[in-house]
Amino acid sequence: MKILVINCGSSSIKYKLYDFPAAVCAAKGLIDRIGEPGCVIPDHDKGIAEIFERLLRDKVITTLCQISVIGHRVVHGGETFRVPCVVDEKVLNKIRECSELAPLHNPANLCGIVACQKVMPGVTQVAVFDTAFHQTIPDYAYMYPIPRKYYDDLGVRKYGFHGTSHAFVSEQAARLLKKPLNRLKLITCHLGNGCSITAVKHGKSVDTSMGFTPLEGLMMGTRCGDIDVAAVFYLMEKEGLSLGEMDRILNRQSGILGIFGKSNDFRVLAQSAASGDKNARLALEMFTYRIKKYIGAYLMVLGGADAVCFTAGIGENNRALVKKMADAVLALVGKRTKVMVVPTDEELMIGSLAHSLVRGR
Repeated sequence: MKILVINCGSSSIKYKLYDFPAAVCAAKGLIDRIGEPGCVIPDHDKGIAEIFERLLRDKVITTLCQISVIGHRVVHGGETFRVPCVVDEKVLNKIRECSELAPLHNPANLCGIVACQKVMPGVTQVAVFDTAFHQTIPDYAYMYPIPRKYYDDLGVRKYGFHGTSHAFVSEQAARLLKKPLNRLKLITCHLGNGCSITAVKHGKSVDTSMGFTPLEGLMMGTRCGDIDVAAVFYLMEKEGLSLGEMDRILNRQSGILGIFGKSNDFRVLAQSAASGDKNARLALEMFTYRIKKYIGAYLMVLGGADAVCFTAGIGENNRALVKKMADAVLALVGKRTKVMVVPTDEELMIGSLAHSLVRGR
């Protein structure tokens, strides 16, 4: 069974084509800078069409009919979606409703689904939600201490993100540790331009650093992470900032970029810090400090951990950072907690979940 996995961002589309049940990747690629000046792909419709043309042109497939299922990453499923589901009109409408909660992501995810429906209207499409893995978080951990009506009426609560990655890494860690996942306590650290840490108990998420939106939690490439909301009000008043301007500052101009000032690329940051750049050193210290804070908190939440796992662009490739975290964990809890680098593969996880769902039907 050939399953095409589509991961649509606001200006990019990643794709992988798998042969199941062997889960062999037959093709992969990226279309980026969609709609930007100089790009020949003006929108997601054209981007999806280009992907199918590539697969045919490269002779990965001889006809579109060979693709049995298309799996899609959808960032926000609210409280509606706890598991992957086959896309129908009702599901599409729910994804649209959740766009209020993820305005940068869900509309792009939706564009990918609709574009695939146009090209291959009869093919089963499966939506896999980033938030679904975190639906096992207990209410005392996902509720915010604000008037209850804002949760009841508007759904304001912690949702968490990167769930597909955290789920995949948890399963891989169990395999590497040669222990059943339902007996393990893990802390999974997804560190890229976006960063989140999750406490996983017996295969289930019990807390995570991102919240109502991906802004909460760790310091990230351009996102500030945890901040006193009163500081936001103060800045808006003093600088005369609109809601939109403040949103751009917190989501696109803060984090590593805000402190370092030159780039949000962690590789540039690390090189500049090693060369003595004071702002780079400060940004690096702030970044690592907040990771240690969350790991320490989740060790307490879990009552210890079998392993702390690092993944994604920074987590998989920055050995100095992982060693610093390993030394800190070792100093705190000793050798009973392993520190591991576990490469993530969200597309493979989406493909596997889509395969299991369709096979089960």
